[in-house]
Amino acid sequence: MTKQEKNDVIEVLKGKFSQYNNFYVTNTESLTVAQITKLRNHCFDKQVEMKVAKNTLIKKALESLGTEKYAGVFDSLHNVTALLFSENPKEPALILSGFRKESKGEKPELKAAFINGDVFVGDNQLKALTMIKTKNELIGEVIGLLQSPIQRVLGALLNKDAKAEEVAPVEDASPAVEVAAPVAELETPAAETAAPEEAPAAPAV
Repeated sequence: MTKQEKNDVIEVLKGKFSQYNNFYVTNTESLTVAQITKLRNHCFDKQVEMKVAKNTLIKKALESLGTEKYAGVFDSLHNVTALLFSENPKEPALILSGFRKESKGEKPELKAAFINGDVFVGDNQLKALTMIKTKNELIGEVIGLLQSPIQRVLGALLNKDAKAEEVAPVEDASPAVEVAAPVAELETPAAETAAPEEAPAAPAV
């Protein structure tokens, strides 16, 4: 590889490191060409970019962007290195876990992962990385928490309205009967006082 070609690779890597906040450093040593191709296809399907490069070139690209920022990654740059770049912080971890389970092997091995400024070192971090919450998942949880109190309030109001309808008073028709009763009582004296108005009988001669 000529000096110009090396510089071209460094520039490409710098672009990827600047573009993505998440990348995984993996060891693909001992994988066959067919397995590497299969891994690339898995990454492509999940919108994960895979780049294989020499460790020295990777280190130079990182150092040009910020030695302190990527200091935790440098110790992982040994053996054969494949970089996985992704917008989704846990997608590469899911790909690696699935690939290893499918092939019943220990490779690719996770050497380090740079996730939004934090560095996770070692293959023993892989399982934890598969459970990272994505931005959309976190937003969904927050929305769910915000909606929960509102739903409880609405439920309480609807329940209250339903109970109010159940205990609503029914009009009582009995007062009409009670008012009518005195009228009937007044009619009786009229019949009784009509008798004295009859003419007295004529005296016998």
